[in-house]
Amino acid sequence: MSLKTSEAPAQGVDQPSSSRRDVLVPLSGLLLGMFVAMLASTVVSSSLPKIIGDLGGTQAGYTWVVTSTLLATTVSTPIWGKLADLTNRKLLIQLSLVVFVVGSALAGLSQSTEMLILFRVLQGLGAGGLTALVQVAMADIIPPRERGRYMGLLGAVMAVATVGGPLLGGVITDSIGWRWNFYIAVPFAVAALIVLQRTLHIPSHRRKVTIDYLGAVLIAAGVSLLLIWVTMAGNQFDWGSVTSILMVVGAVVLLGLAVLTELKVKEPIIPMTLFRNRTFWLAVVASISVGVAMFGTSVFLSQYMQLARGKTPTESGLYTIPMIAGVLLSSMVIGQVISRTGKWKRYMVVGSVLLTIGLALMGTIRYDTSFYLVFLYMFVMGAGVGMVMQNLVLIVQNAVDPRQIGTASASVAFFRSLGGTIGVSVMGAVLGSRITTLVTDGLTKLGVDPSQAAGLEGGGIPDLSTLPEPIRILVESAYGEAVADVFLIAVPLAVISIIAISLLPNRALGTKTSVEQLAEREAATVVAVSGAEVAADTEGVSLTLEGETDGADTGRPGSR
Repeated sequence: MSLKTSEAPAQGVDQPSSSRRDVLVPLSGLLLGMFVAMLASTVVSSSLPKIIGDLGGTQAGYTWVVTSTLLATTVSTPIWGKLADLTNRKLLIQLSLVVFVVGSALAGLSQSTEMLILFRVLQGLGAGGLTALVQVAMADIIPPRERGRYMGLLGAVMAVATVGGPLLGGVITDSIGWRWNFYIAVPFAVAALIVLQRTLHIPSHRRKVTIDYLGAVLIAAGVSLLLIWVTMAGNQFDWGSVTSILMVVGAVVLLGLAVLTELKVKEPIIPMTLFRNRTFWLAVVASISVGVAMFGTSVFLSQYMQLARGKTPTESGLYTIPMIAGVLLSSMVIGQVISRTGKWKRYMVVGSVLLTIGLALMGTIRYDTSFYLVFLYMFVMGAGVGMVMQNLVLIVQNAVDPRQIGTASASVAFFRSLGGTIGVSVMGAVLGSRITTLVTDGLTKLGVDPSQAAGLEGGGIPDLSTLPEPIRILVESAYGEAVADVFLIAVPLAVISIIAISLLPNRALGTKTSVEQLAEREAATVVAVSGAEVAADTEGVSLTLEGETDGADTGRPGSR
């Protein structure tokens, strides 16, 4: 009797080592890959107001340049995660890196906002792979108890890329032009591919690949329709119009069909069985809130700095350092503490509280608020994000079946990205609507016909340097107040994250990697099967001997 199992680490396969050097060497390639993704994403953040202005875009276009990437990341993340459970993870990481960089390079050739949005979608597809797969590979080489400190390193890399990207992008934009922002990640990507090829050695877990294409299409269609509705409602049509109702109903139907599909298919993109795990679904709830805070606030901080405070792209990047410093310090320090003590819940609760306080404080800013106060608020908010974001993935990986680590990790990232994508859409819609209202009312009070105000009609991104002093102050005030309202939108969700994290089961962190857990499980399966075979053989021998004995006792022929 034989049993076909997935390929497990056996003879000739390098086992994960407890040596920190053996961990740091392959981890360097993973961190470099994540750095590339973060750098290519953030390098344009401080330049987006200028990019959209040069391409003749509107506030809706600005929002969709960001949303398109997040949407593609959101939709593709669970697909990458499912593939990670079925095939070669190292190859998938390299493939996603290539897709991401190609998308970045093409984005630099954009001649219109529509072209930029299209190529940003390609960027998002690659980013979805890197977002899901880097942390899955970390689970293969690092046990949960030790993973906290390395998650801290991942957070530090993300923080450096996040602060370095806008700074570098601002310098490039102010010197040689914004298009070069999209090419800066290429040399780093080549280096990441080489390092990954040479240092990352993890066993493959190959099974027959059956991708749930129908589920992926339904999820993509449902989420996309929902986001289009959020972006356009209130501008192109009324919130309560027939068009609005049809779009909402259509999105609900598509997502409902996606859930039904996931319940029936053999290899669902997002297995509904995961939601039976209390840790998983509570982490999903918290991730949605964190996604709104992380993506939404970082996107609109650039507009606040440039359009409410009159800063250049370079200065805009510099002025985000306090938030990144909060993420950097909290993720590294708390990561070390979690690995040393094995305790994680208290720190995540504190982090969610800090995030909520930071968002509430950011909701009080105006165009003339002291920068010292703005920096303090940003630091508090960043510290909260750093304590929560990466550790949500850690505790989910610690709580699920090792055979589903790829899917579970990607699902958490999926819902975090979904929260961020919807958050950016909602915040962008609110921001555009509020700015239009505030500017229109302000111009009317100044005795200026809003329709005759060049550069301010149609929701366009204004060039402050060309505006007369009274109108410039009016626009700065409008953006300052509107961006503050955007932060306040995220506060109720942050409160929900406090509740969700507080209810998480306080499960002890494991001491074995996912590869070691799979090896033990498969070894136990083989032993159990062998034991059953031995038992069956023993039973057969016993019956034969019993039959021979009975034959000898009764004197039947053939008893000899």
